[in-house]
Amino acid sequence: MNPILLGNEAVALGALHAGITAAYGYPGTPSTEIIESLLERNHEAIVSWCANEKTAYEAALGVTFVGRRALVTMKHVGLNVAADPFMSSAIVAPHAGLVLAVADDPGMHSSQNEQDSRFYADFARIPCLEPADPQQAYDMTRDAFDLSERFRVPVMLRLVTRVSHARGTVRTAEKRGPKALEKAPRASSWILMPMNARRQWHEHLERQKDLEGFSESSPYNWLEPAAGHGEVGDRLGIITTGIARDYFLESLDDLTHLLGYSPAHLHVGAYPLPREKIRSLASQVGKIVVFEEGHSFLERRLRGILPLEHEILGKESGHVPLEGELTPDLIRQTLELPLTRSASLEAVFPGLRLPGRPPQLCSGCPHGDTYDALKPILASFEAKLVTSDIGCYSLGALPPHSVTESCVCMGASIGMARGAVDAGFRPVVAVIGDSTFVHSGIPPLLEAAAANTPMTVLILDNETVAMTGGQQTLVPTSRLTGIVLGLGVQPDHLRVITAHPKHAEENTAIMRAEVDHPGLSVVIAVRECVEAAKRRKDHPARS
Repeated sequence: MNPILLGNEAVALGALHAGITAAYGYPGTPSTEIIESLLERNHEAIVSWCANEKTAYEAALGVTFVGRRALVTMKHVGLNVAADPFMSSAIVAPHAGLVLAVADDPGMHSSQNEQDSRFYADFARIPCLEPADPQQAYDMTRDAFDLSERFRVPVMLRLVTRVSHARGTVRTAEKRGPKALEKAPRASSWILMPMNARRQWHEHLERQKDLEGFSESSPYNWLEPAAGHGEVGDRLGIITTGIARDYFLESLDDLTHLLGYSPAHLHVGAYPLPREKIRSLASQVGKIVVFEEGHSFLERRLRGILPLEHEILGKESGHVPLEGELTPDLIRQTLELPLTRSASLEAVFPGLRLPGRPPQLCSGCPHGDTYDALKPILASFEAKLVTSDIGCYSLGALPPHSVTESCVCMGASIGMARGAVDAGFRPVVAVIGDSTFVHSGIPPLLEAAAANTPMTVLILDNETVAMTGGQQTLVPTSRLTGIVLGLGVQPDHLRVITAHPKHAEENTAIMRAEVDHPGLSVVIAVRECVEAAKRRKDHPARS
């Protein structure tokens, strides 16, 4: 059977066919469909959304400690949250395959930055596989578990938005069964006290030559030599990574016709970098153009591998844009080929100006009702600050609400609010969602409670992880108040309101009292997400 799958679905199926025992993750576009697909397809492995990426990674580590394979998924900024266990996992010698599928978001379609996870893999000195299409997403996921067990290291599968969400036919292989339950025989390697960690780090460094040997021989790194006439010094060589391979191959015939020969082409799909293959490419050409999705990770390293006389073009040289996604037309433009597709509707229809369509909260969203109740309070202050977090409610920064003033990272709203108050600014309101509060909001609220910081935390509880598709929250409303009280918030200043227009006046009065309170206060605004409520009504069996 050759199913048609999204890249993310191919990763999920590849993990199931590799015989995983468990998969953990935190929802975040463009990675979300991996766990969603596992939840739909899987009837054997444990599959779970977690409180955050750090807890997800640590659960996966526990699975591998006892000899079974585990997959952990997240988006690129989530790897920042999981960086602590991730970096240490490189030297604990997992007892079974551990694969991290991390999805980067060039172009920031749904993210606050464009970071490139390949730097993390290089930092930890672990293998990284970078698929170019759904077929490779499937194949590389299966292979990553074998690679992890071969070298006793975690393996990163680095996806990008266009691969995660591309759809294609996938040839599948025979499904493997789960590995036997068996605790790691050398438990001391998991006890990273300095005396053990130093030994493990030395062994990890010794392993690098073997990892480089794997990369040189990997079928995911292949070199197509130059073909045709021309002096070596005048010839062009191309290096691609990930989906840039397909974009380049679309233009290869036109480029060959223009040049009068077929340029040398090295595609890199597995890291560490295949240095000898890079040198082999360079021996055939005088100029090298690098196409890679994300940062100039590979391009920057070429100067440490190649002689200075080679001309290297790419993001660093300014021939490829430093920001945004690659496109087939960007590659054609760099190669001085005529464009084959329009970059915009305006180019096809001169004079056409489409109206802007900024994102906004859904009609009837409870967050909008809460902001409407908060705005009269804010209007009464000449100076005020409303910090926000990552989630649907961050759209409160835009019209018609125009309430929130920051959106930096998960949990930052509470920490930033406390800092602003400590600096002498008042009043300050921090806005955070129920899922984000569980993810990263608990520690900063604990600190604010310990100091009784005079600020108000507004927890918008819509009973779902709405922005990433409506996943189930880990903490229902009935338990959220207990968590807040357990952190030390005074019971008299923990208020629960219903986020609905008919309660607007009452809600404004309650929030006004808490904003005026000279200590810490928390208001939990509760009403189910309207889209989640629709799905629950239409599909009651799934709720």
